[in-house]
Amino acid sequence: MRVFLDTNVLVSAFASRGLCADLFELILLEHELIVGTRVLVELRRSMRQKIKLPTARSDEIIEFVREHTNTLVESGEPIVAAVDDDDARVIGEAITGRADIFVTGDTAIQRLGDVGQMRILSLRAFWDYLHAR
Repeated sequence: MRVFLDTNVLVSAFASRGLCADLFELILLEHELIVGTRVLVELRRSMRQKIKLPTARSDEIIEFVREHTNTLVESGEPIVAAVDDDDARVIGEAITGRADIFVTGDTAIQRLGDVGQMRILSLRAFWDYLHAR
């Protein structure tokens, strides 16, 4: 399955142990990780500003994500939806990367439901979906 993780999921996966970290590990082991360059920019900024990681450490995390990404999407056409411009661009990257699932903690994005063939799920909903199969 081709899975696109929103920035908030990746930040949480590296900031603490828990569902996000477990989900990230499972995706790396059993699925295809799709990441957009916009997400990497947001991830770098969040690691430095919100988590207060040193530049060298945040750069290591970005490199780790790049190395373990099956598809890196350079850009995508923003979708037209009831979300902010940054979210519309990130969702566009996921569509361009042909993601089957978009996982996010952002409730505004979750409310979109499905976009085309791509399902948008919360962390818990995706975890439950994987374990129900």
